[in-house]
Amino acid sequence: MTEMRKLPKLQKGDKVAILSPSFAAPGKWPQVYELGLTRVREVFGLDPVEFPTTKKIGASGEERAKDIIDAFTNPEIKAVITTLGGNDQVTYIKNLPAEPFVENPKPFFGYSDNSHFCNFLFLNGIPSYYGASLFTQFAIQGEMDAYTVEYINHALFDEDEFEIRPSEEYNDKGLDWNNTDLLGTRRTYWLNEGWHWDGEQSAEGLLWGGCIESVDEMLRHGVPIPTLEQFTDIVLMLESSEEIPPAQYVSRILRALGERGILKQVKGVLVGRPKAWEFDKQNTDDEKKAYRAEQREIVLKTVRAYNVNIPIVQNLDFGHTDPQLPMPYGGKVRIDSEAKKIFADF
Repeated sequence: MTEMRKLPKLQKGDKVAILSPSFAAPGKWPQVYELGLTRVREVFGLDPVEFPTTKKIGASGEERAKDIIDAFTNPEIKAVITTLGGNDQVTYIKNLPAEPFVENPKPFFGYSDNSHFCNFLFLNGIPSYYGASLFTQFAIQGEMDAYTVEYINHALFDEDEFEIRPSEEYNDKGLDWNNTDLLGTRRTYWLNEGWHWDGEQSAEGLLWGGCIESVDEMLRHGVPIPTLEQFTDIVLMLESSEEIPPAQYVSRILRALGERGILKQVKGVLVGRPKAWEFDKQNTDDEKKAYRAEQREIVLKTVRAYNVNIPIVQNLDFGHTDPQLPMPYGGKVRIDSEAKKIFADF
């Protein structure tokens, strides 16, 4: 199995960097940002530290890279939490030097466009956490989801294998960050239908993947990803973003992974609940249900065209819906198909 570094755990009172490796959301929604910082302090007992480009909309890739390097090489900083995703990490993450991160591994939290940095860390033997961005999890309106808090606590403070359970309810319908009157309002939640499990084979491996649109960018632009040999130790995790891509697009990316020989190699596939509502695509409940079902069916059909045996589990609580657990990217996951349970090393 690919050797990964062991990440140090945090203590209450530790300093954590708040970075914007993609879009500098704090510069646009400062009150949401302040709510997120308050939650970092009050819910988790940590001391958030802002960096020069955290609020700087339009910061260059070089400026953001410097902040990432400075945060990792600063011995006072014990973890890095991103503010939000975006769409341009593919332009500069590949140019980062490996040495500052290899010599100073620490927990990194981010998802969506941050798939690129998680992949970069993975290639350098450093695990991270796919999830728990400041704006979308810490600063969620109303109060933080108890499910999310539980798993962030595991990631920050606990050293063990924990069972990943399906949440009882979910949300994928946002509230407008421009309306600060809504910061105290809880979003609408629906009953979670649970996991969709296919395959009787059990498996374990290291988690790799992320947002399927970001994985698409890696493939299109020739970004380094694990080798075919490394994929024999990997459980693939994928989820789709607020762009709400059509099922055929998702199928094409999976087919690309299949044609590269990756799907034949991996130990299993975990798929996050697809986000099916966005401000520019305000689907009805029936339309959301149909969208999720269509994606679920085409994921199964496409993966099975390349691998008939591995376990495929869909509708997990990671990605662009809530509640959300920070998946241990590069950490070991164990899929027990007989008991229909999943365990992960945090």
